[in-house]
Amino acid sequence: MYVIRLADGTLRVPQSLTSEDGRLIGNAYVEVQPGDPDYEQWLPEALTEEELAERRNQWEKENDELEREFLAFKARQEDA
Repeated sequence: MYVIRLADGTLRVPQSLTSEDGRLIGNAYVEVQPGDPDYEQWLPEALTEEELAERRNQWEKENDELEREFLAFKARQEDA
């Protein structure tokens, strides 16, 4: 999950909720507004929605090659 900077400057920061014994209950985003004490902490790693979409598209392109390699590997395993 990424920190996302919206057009109005609001940051969407990922946050995980865990149980008392440490088990993951869920992941969500919390909004942090400019002026919030934690805002400056998260701003350097924030991506715009466009940057996030670009990363996702790049990952999907790279994933296509990885998926082809995996399917070829899987076919070789099934043939053996």
